[in-house]
This record gives sequence, structure tokens and C-alpha cells, in this order.
Amino acid sequence: MKTILAAGHICLDITPILEGHNAESITDVLVPGRLVQAGEAAIHLGGSVANTGLAIKKLGGNVRLLGKVGPDQFGQMVKNLVEKEGGSGIITDDGSSTSYTIVLAIPGLDRMFLHHPGANDTFSAADIRQADVSDAVLFHFGYPPLMKRMYQDGGHELHEMLKMMHEQGIATSLDLAAVDPVSPAGQVNWSDLLSLVLPEVDFFVPSFEELCYMLDPEKWREISANPEAVLSLDLKREALPLAEKALSLGCAAVLLKCGTAGMALVTADPVRIQKIGKALGLNTTEWAEKHLLQGCFPAETLKSATGAGDASIAAFLVAVTCGRPPERALQIAAAEGACAVTTYDALSGLLSLSQLEEKIDAGWIRK
Repeated sequence: MKTILAAGHICLDITPILEGHNAESITDVLVPGRLVQAGEAAIHLGGSVANTGLAIKKLGGNVRLLGKVGPDQFGQMVKNLVEKEGGSGIITDDGSSTSYTIVLAIPGLDRMFLHHPGANDTFSAADIRQADVSDAVLFHFGYPPLMKRMYQDGGHELHEMLKMMHEQGIATSLDLAAVDPVSPAGQVNWSDLLSLVLPEVDFFVPSFEELCYMLDPEKWREISANPEAVLSLDLKREALPLAEKALSLGCAAVLLKCGTAGMALVTADPVRIQKIGKALGLNTTEWAEKHLLQGCFPAETLKSATGAGDASIAAFLVAVTCGRPPERALQIAAAEGACAVTTYDALSGLLSLSQLEEKIDAGWIRK
């Protein structure tokens, strides 16, 4: 089984249960001086390393994790939760604190997040040991917009890290995260950063909204004003052109996640496909110059979309490393996304690669 190294952002997600607080405005609930009654808090792992990395493991893939925490109680909790899922590879940075996110899920309002980046801000190429990559065929990195060293200096550190992987014959994939416009990451010229970084990325796997922020600000402002517009995206008219724009910056393939509208996959010419790490063993003829659209599979129930995009990425990467052609890999990615939304956490609803393919082949009809 080929090894995937899943690195990048990891944190602890803390979600207080605020039932019985239906609200039209945040000030209906959060008022200075007022005690707000809350239920128990749900505590889960968050971030790309946990969501995508552990999903790869649930899919049956061989994965090695690489993330950073601080020497505090939250850090120990992260390590314990990772080990409970059968994972390892979390580094302790004695000079940092552990990243956490407080998720405010108030009935009637969109979720709000209080995020502390913690040790994620110190992650660098120097944290990757040779032993981590000795048998890896694919290096997946997630959430650089939430990691200071990755977006500082125009993305120099991120570029050098991905270049280092390519020089060792390892294929690369990159996932993004939403950018807060008023945060330090919001001051970065992301179009320039992607122009530097994407030639060292083989599989670029952002969401439609994330990529709009970086490459199509006008469209991003439009969907920010009307978030429900994403639900009715025209994949051919809106998603494909955006994916092609990212592809033109130098990556080998773009998997664009478009929520309930589905997904788009575009791939580069044979010359660029051949530059993907040889250990991955891709069939150049199968993978070159593809323009594919994929609708969603119907979910059996809908509880939470938390981690659904990360699960789709994990399924896509496992399918790629197992030699599936692009059309099949895209199907598998969409199918796992539909499984992920059936539970409140990011992992317990997921199926293995063989289970997904069996369900698809049995006639699971997609939109």
C-alpha cells in the first residue's frame, strides 16, 4: 500500500451546545453582562491533518500524519484523540500553544468561529524529517491560509517545502482554507502566492469559495453577499472556468469542490502530467487534458457538513494512489462527501474505498 503523508493544520474544535436559543441576531443571545446557559461541549479534532489524514486511514489508505501542538492540556487532548483513531506523528513545539477553535452554533444563525492558530503558525519545512517521507508517494498539505509561516513572504516557505517534495520524486497536493479578509492572511496577494506555489503542486483541491477569494474577487463578493448562490452553481459555466484559471498557473490537476452543486476536475497536458512523482505511477493517457463534472450523491441523512470537503479530498487521493482513473476517482470523492454529512463529526460516517465502490456499482444514483 502506497504511503500518503498528510501534513499541515491541526487543532481542537470545541462546540458548546446552545439549544433553545433561536435568534435573528447575535445580540439576541450574546449580550455583555448576561449569563448564557449552554449544554455540554462537543470536542473533536479539527484541521486538515485530522480531517483529511484520518479519513485517508478510514478509507483503507496508508497514511502518516504530521502536525504541531503545544505542551499544554489541549495538545495532549489532540494527541490522545489522534491515537484513539490509530494515528500518530503529532509534534510538540515547546515554544507554542495548541491551536483551538470555539464553534458558536446558535440556532437560526450561521456558525461563528473563534480561532487560535497556535503552533500551526510555526510549521515549516524543517519540521519534516527524512523518515517521514522515506516511503511516501504523495505529500498532502492543508490549510496554509491559517498558518503564518506558509503565507508570509509571499508563500516562500510553502513553495520551498513543496519543491523539496518534488525533488525527492514525491507527488504533491494542496488544500486551502477560507481567508478572513481582516486577518493578516487577508493582506496577502493570494493570486501572486498561487502563481509561485502551484507549479510545485500536482493536485490542487480547493473549494469554489476559497478559490474565488484568491482568483476572482468580484465573484467572491457576489457569493459572500448571497451564500445560497453556491447551492445553485452552474458547474460548466462557473466552476470549470475557475478551475481552468488555477490550472493555468502551473499545477497538474484541479479538483474544485462546489458543495451541493458537485465537483469539477480539470487536468493538464501530458507533459505536465508526466512530471508528477513517478512513484505514484499515473497513467498519463488516462489523466491528461480532462474536463470532468460530477454531481452529488444523495445523502441518506443530513446532520453536518463539517469535514465533508476534507473527506472528499481523502477519498480522491486514496483513489489516485490505488490507480483509479480520473472519472472513477471523482465519483469516489463525491460519494465519500455524501457519507461524511450523515454524522455530526468528520469521520464516523465514512466508508472504506471498497465499500464506496460497491455502493456506487450497486446503482447509487447521483444528481
